[in-house]
Amino acid sequence: MPDARIALSTASVYPRGATAAFDIAARLGYDAVEVMVWTETISQEAGALRSLADHYGVPVCSIHAPTLLLTQRVWGTDPWVKIDKSIELAEEVGADTVVLHPPFRWQRDYAAEFVDGVRERSERTDVRLAVENMFPWRARAREMQAYLPHWDPTESDYEHVTLDLSHTATAGSDAMAMAAQLGDRLAHIHLADGMGSYKDEHLVPGRGGQPCAELLETLAAQGFSGDIVVEIGTRRLDDDQREADLAEALAFARLHFAAPAPAE
Repeated sequence: MPDARIALSTASVYPRGATAAFDIAARLGYDAVEVMVWTETISQEAGALRSLADHYGVPVCSIHAPTLLLTQRVWGTDPWVKIDKSIELAEEVGADTVVLHPPFRWQRDYAAEFVDGVRERSERTDVRLAVENMFPWRARAREMQAYLPHWDPTESDYEHVTLDLSHTATAGSDAMAMAAQLGDRLAHIHLADGMGSYKDEHLVPGRGGQPCAELLETLAAQGFSGDIVVEIGTRRLDDDQREADLAEALAFARLHFAAPAPAE
């Protein structure tokens, strides 16, 4: 088995909070937790997160910066403050990675300096700043470029990238080609699935049309050592259904993230 951890995103238990995520991760056998910084106070505080990690015996592997539309006012409105606080939080809880979204198109000043700003901050910390692939926004057969410099990070000069398989479905991207193009820059995986609709679906891996199994098997054979984070949508489920889906997603990841035995 390769060294990469299979982690659970706190976003996967929404609307339940971080405490529930650590509890479920521990009981189901996940290796770590990714914390989505949210309006929930616990998700923003290093001491609270360290206490949860110690209590449940599950470390924090990554911090997802509050760069979503729904977290625009978490830690103020300055996007660089949000990133700097996310880096600081990651350092304080011992996380290896901060996941970032590219700027929205209306954040023009931020977008103009985003690539350089991420590079400069990467040089000041051991935490990997992994920019996530997004997707164009579509409605009634119209498409809008919602992110700058682009929703696809493969052509930008980022040292580290997060590949999200629900986002590749929504964008109509070739996940395998993106992974191959990124090479060593691929540092982090958001494991989910999608059917290719305009909606960002975040299905349990194996329930959509993305090459989730193929990607995991390929990464395992390559000795991928980043983190693989289950990030699925369960907000419409009751607690039993949620845990069943999270257990299924973990089993899928364990099954397919295994390198072939060396020939004797």
